[in-house]
Amino acid sequence: MHQVHPALRQPITAADRVLQEIQRAIVEGDIAAGSKISEPELARRFDLSRAPLREALARLERCHLIERIPNAGARVVTLSTAGLLALYQLRENLEGLACKLAAEHMTDAEITEVRQLLDQHLSSQRVREGESYYQEAGDLDFHYRVILGSKNSYLINILCDELYFLVRMYRVQLGMNGPRVSRAFDEHKAIINAIANRDGELADLLMRRHIAASRRNIELQLQQMGT
Repeated sequence: MHQVHPALRQPITAADRVLQEIQRAIVEGDIAAGSKISEPELARRFDLSRAPLREALARLERCHLIERIPNAGARVVTLSTAGLLALYQLRENLEGLACKLAAEHMTDAEITEVRQLLDQHLSSQRVREGESYYQEAGDLDFHYRVILGSKNSYLINILCDELYFLVRMYRVQLGMNGPRVSRAFDEHKAIINAIANRDGELADLLMRRHIAASRRNIELQLQQMGT
């Protein structure tokens, strides 16, 4: 069976619980990008005392969802073209490498599970009709499963912990709707086929192209929004 990264396990402490709730709220835009963080307001909203809230905020800062600005307090990170380019340059290279390693290290059973996951995605009417390709975090996310398949703990920590939720913020708010839905699904199928064929170089190339196309799609939306 596939493993679950600690960042996505069931919450254990109050800080774990509120971390996951605030992560989801930021990623999905319920707490708006660029908005000021009010500790008293969050403490009331999530029914939490100040100490575990501050622990959760420190962890959100480490995964790049909030930033502290001198003399202005903490804010939710802003989605910008410059931020997208910097993040996706890194993502393109590291996820390409993850695919190359997954072609060496994923078991046949893990590959079968990912193929079943894609069948599950296709069973969604909105994916079939090319409207939306929303993937839940963690086990239901194709990229997450392939990264775990690399079996490289350093790569997994960077992509499934430190950068995962910031990448999801761009993907969920700007990248899971519109004309790329059908193409993105087909690209996922081609990537897992290359991994199954143990062709690491092809899997690497296909993932890089896939993420570059996603970046161009999100960049266009950001330009239309004037950011």
